[in-house]
Amino acid sequence: MATKVSDKWKNKVWFNVYPPKMLGESAIGEIPANDEKGVMGRLIKVSMSWITHRPEHSFMLVGLRVKQVNGNSANTELDYIEQTYSYIHSLVKRHSSAIYTVNKLKDKDGRSFVLKLLAVTADKIRTPKKTAIRKELDSYINEFSASHTADEFLNAILSNAFQGEAVRRVTNIAHLSKLELKKIEM
Repeated sequence: MATKVSDKWKNKVWFNVYPPKMLGESAIGEIPANDEKGVMGRLIKVSMSWITHRPEHSFMLVGLRVKQVNGNSANTELDYIEQTYSYIHSLVKRHSSAIYTVNKLKDKDGRSFVLKLLAVTADKIRTPKKTAIRKELDSYINEFSASHTADEFLNAILSNAFQGEAVRRVTNIAHLSKLELKKIEM
């Protein structure tokens, strides 16, 4: 006795994926699902340069989580942004030091997020200077996050305004060759 098998892909519906308003308005792709419930909560990983159309963001990966479905459009919220491992690995060279910071923060609206930074010095430095740089960065990060919303904070990081001011604050301790966002988790 033969059984009839239906093609599962014929039943699928394609949903357009839209990033959060702060990142852009245009669709960034499509995802298939049987119904709206199958789309809710999905995590979509894309390159930041697909969203912002800026080549300097090509090493950033964005995790977008679907939070709302209207018809065939899936609206997302930001879950995380991180640099690729290959890019982070290429920053630290011989005769330089790497300083990692991890901060659990709250913005001025009370929304919490985690910020991970990597500071790379131009020359090799000793532990007391690393500690002083980490302490200065921590105080600046806490001060900046308390006076800005998470969206403003993210825009400052993407435009490198945040990193520029942070580098100016630690220049008297040691010269930084690079200050990069390692990961931000919303």
